[in-house]
Amino acid sequence: MTSSLAGATQEEVRRHNLGRLLRILHLGGPVSRADITRLTGLNRSTVGALTTDLARAGLAVERDPVGRGVGRPSIMVTPHESGAFALAFDLRVERTIAAVVSLGGAVASRREARHTNRDPDPEAVFRQLERLTAELLADAPAGAVCLGVGLAIPGVVRHSDGLVRFAPNMGWVDVPVAAMLEARIPGAGPIVVGNDADMGAIAEHLRGVGRGSANMVFLAGQVGVGGGIILDGRLMVGAGGYGGEVGHMVVNPGGRRCRCGRRGCWETEIGEEAVVRALGGQPGDPVDALLAEVPSAAEAGRLGEIGRWLGIGVGNLVNVFNPDVVVCGGLLSKLLPLVADQVRDELEAALTAPREQVRLALPGMDRDAALIGAAESVFAPLLDDPIGCVERVRERAA
Repeated sequence: MTSSLAGATQEEVRRHNLGRLLRILHLGGPVSRADITRLTGLNRSTVGALTTDLARAGLAVERDPVGRGVGRPSIMVTPHESGAFALAFDLRVERTIAAVVSLGGAVASRREARHTNRDPDPEAVFRQLERLTAELLADAPAGAVCLGVGLAIPGVVRHSDGLVRFAPNMGWVDVPVAAMLEARIPGAGPIVVGNDADMGAIAEHLRGVGRGSANMVFLAGQVGVGGGIILDGRLMVGAGGYGGEVGHMVVNPGGRRCRCGRRGCWETEIGEEAVVRALGGQPGDPVDALLAEVPSAAEAGRLGEIGRWLGIGVGNLVNVFNPDVVVCGGLLSKLLPLVADQVRDELEAALTAPREQVRLALPGMDRDAALIGAAESVFAPLLDDPIGCVERVRERAA
């Protein structure tokens, strides 16, 4: 027993151990009882009792071992992918991605729908979400438990109630996203609304390139730029949930006007519109298509200024947060390989000690980071109290 459980009741210890075991299955996949014993330090009989409890709750499946080895074979335990799931939404400026994400992190089914204009009407978006939800639930495994709803959005989100205070690239101000979602899909369970970069940071920290890094910055680059920051293994949310708005860090006071109202925000220098301009495109041109015409870093000269501003901003973040890794997601994942030399040149201006510790990386979750992070925000209570969480969900549905 760890020191944090000193004085805990037997039931509290059991709940803690069930959570540890389910977390191993959820993040690591199938594992033998023998390996669970080794990973947790618990004895074999305790592990057997815990895996049986999870199986009875519909959260794990116990299977006979396959093949023969030395000694007594150990039962394999897997997450029950058809036992519980989260509804996840990645609400972007131009489209919505919706998915059923199973226990274990697999995307079981997904849908996408484009918005009709650049500043989508909230009511129209939530009618769209309602339709997508109905389609996803129709595909969900029979008898599976819906644990709740997670939604990622490129905006400033109040942590306490899911109010989007400001989503400048969508034209939204003080939109009660969680309340609107609850009205559209009642009974789906708890609703978690978060900034898309925060959700992306969660996914990359748990499952992606930031796995094992206690201090990480995840940059979500699309129309704008957001930042999700992991410090000492935890997401930094700030006093109200507004932390990480690195795209509105002013890097060029004499620069272009940002949609937030100020001049020279970082996203005005490295966001989608800046990249389109640098490549000679017109507003509204698809940035992915323009980037596809740039075959290599050697021919990416027009993007030199973008790379310089990207490096300046990353250097600021390295100085402030001292991360192990900075992950460039979304549009920035396509941009970084083309401007890596310019970024490294500017990064040389950062303080030596934190610069020596950091590495730049491309995401391990590709462009699904925010979607998977939204699902993980729903799974979090289950991993803290597996049996209690399932019982509460079933009571609510009864």
